[in-house]
Amino acid sequence: MPIHDHEPSLRGGAFLWGGLVLGVLFLIALLTHGFGLLGRSSRGPAAPELMVRQGDKIIVPEGSALRNRLTVMPAPVQAVSPKLVLPAVVESDPARTASVLTPLSGRVTALKVELGDRVKLGQVLAVIDSPDLDQAYDDYDKAADAAKLTERNLARQEAQNKIGAASDRDLDQTRSDNVQAAAELTRAKARLSMLGASADKGNASRLLAITAPMAGSITTLAMARGTLINDPTQPLLTVADLSTVWVTALAAEKDLGAISKNQEAEVTLSAYPGRVLKGKVLFVSDVLEADSRRNKIRIAFANPDYSLKPNMFASVTLEGAQGSMVVLPSSALLMNNDRTSVFVATAPWTFERRIVDPQLEEGATVAIRSGVTAGEQVVVKGGILLND
Repeated sequence: MPIHDHEPSLRGGAFLWGGLVLGVLFLIALLTHGFGLLGRSSRGPAAPELMVRQGDKIIVPEGSALRNRLTVMPAPVQAVSPKLVLPAVVESDPARTASVLTPLSGRVTALKVELGDRVKLGQVLAVIDSPDLDQAYDDYDKAADAAKLTERNLARQEAQNKIGAASDRDLDQTRSDNVQAAAELTRAKARLSMLGASADKGNASRLLAITAPMAGSITTLAMARGTLINDPTQPLLTVADLSTVWVTALAAEKDLGAISKNQEAEVTLSAYPGRVLKGKVLFVSDVLEADSRRNKIRIAFANPDYSLKPNMFASVTLEGAQGSMVVLPSSALLMNNDRTSVFVATAPWTFERRIVDPQLEEGATVAIRSGVTAGEQVVVKGGILLND
């Protein structure tokens, strides 16, 4: 019986807690939704959407605030002289560049130049002590001694033959020996000459002097004093005549139709911002570079002050024949996934993205090679608002 006496109070407590929970839930719902609903009802109907996407098209509905921020105009056509701007680099002329090798192996006993030095034709660059050169001198000494001996023997045989003391057969043999000895002496002398050694001073010095094959600058150096040279086919240094250099530009395949030999070219260099070099295309390669799929274009320049240095970065501008092209304000162009695009109106307030190929930028305008035809309605201001 005592238990039954408490049942009404327990039910009353449960009802009280349930009411409190419902009240809290109602308050939360009112805070999160109720005031918003009240606000919407006070503002009236919802505002129109700014734009609607239907597949590839973008529609700006009536009443959208974007209509006041977009400027659309027909694409105009103007007469332009297209310019092609190509990256380039300064290079030495291969016909004026020589790799210097040693004809014999040996050890470098003296190095007469340093990297970057300017040298004259025939100037001694290095001295090498070569056992092979010693052997060449020995061969020459033997040939010279044999030639002198055969000359004396020939003179004696001719004198004896006159008095009948020597037969004609002995005289003929002596003459043959003399001719062979003279030929061997000529061969040994030519061998020394090819090695850059002189037979006249062969007994004074038996060291191999490496001389400059041309006047120019030392652009590479691959030896030092004491270096042992085992491979005569390995270049020791490079001499380049930089009084005339090449500016080599790289042109893409799609631009080759606008490039020809003797075409006027302007070159600017990063090292000299205010300096413009004018020249003509000297050479257009018949073969594309396999790795870059680009074609090499070369322009030659006189370089009397050596201000143009190999490996300098440059920019080559080629001007093509005058023609008519679509020209748009630069504000119309937008970047999309590393491509240049514009928005074209295909119907009133209906736009689609169009990928374009800009060719030339002149101040605030850009010549368009492809992607837009004359007269098409193009968004020239505010297109960024339609961009993804």
